[in-house]
Amino acid sequence: MQKDFTDLNKIVKEVKKHSSKRNKVGMARFGINTETALGASLTDVRKIAKKIGKNHSLALKLWDTNIHEIRLLASIIAEPEKLTEKQFDKFVNNFNSWDICDVTCGGLLNKTKFVDDKIFEYVKNKKEFVKRTSFVLMACLAVHDKERKDKDFKKFYPLIINNAYDERNFVKKAVNWALRQIGKRNKNLNKECIKVGEKILKQDTKSSRWIARDALRELRSEAVQKRLK
Repeated sequence: MQKDFTDLNKIVKEVKKHSSKRNKVGMARFGINTETALGASLTDVRKIAKKIGKNHSLALKLWDTNIHEIRLLASIIAEPEKLTEKQFDKFVNNFNSWDICDVTCGGLLNKTKFVDDKIFEYVKNKKEFVKRTSFVLMACLAVHDKERKDKDFKKFYPLIINNAYDERNFVKKAVNWALRQIGKRNKNLNKECIKVGEKILKQDTKSSRWIARDALRELRSEAVQKRLK
């Protein structure tokens, strides 16, 4: 492996060494799509990615293998500044599992210049994991982008409110995640997100009630309020 950082076939072979039927069963239990999975852990994938280093052209080739863990690896070694809008769209439209969506958003897509435009674009998409991407990106920006101003997050409130009705598991969980992470960023956003949560609760659908109650429980919690003070 040490001499073959750019050899696609040998990288795939290296990942396959970490395959585990037991781990694959565990992945499925956590709602991960294992149709093309090998059963290698994300920890092992990250270790291999560290050995390879950033390599955008290789990442694009690895992504095209359509192997679950290889795509995770590809998202880790891809370079956000080199990612084109077409490549961004390709990655997102290939999402078929929450873990690939979340890892790719958190390590790659949220660092691109297209992120804000894509949040507003994907929220209108009917595909479950494409729409999920919109809200996962909001959550990732809230956690990782320390330079963003409060106003940059306020523009996401209507998207969160207007999509809290979506009953699909991986969408509603992402809507909830976005609201919680934005609301934990600082005291001002916390107060505003609590108001957003209260508006969502009034929608009175099964999904909106779950999203709002779960988010409000955390945003109003003693632990969060103490940290924000």
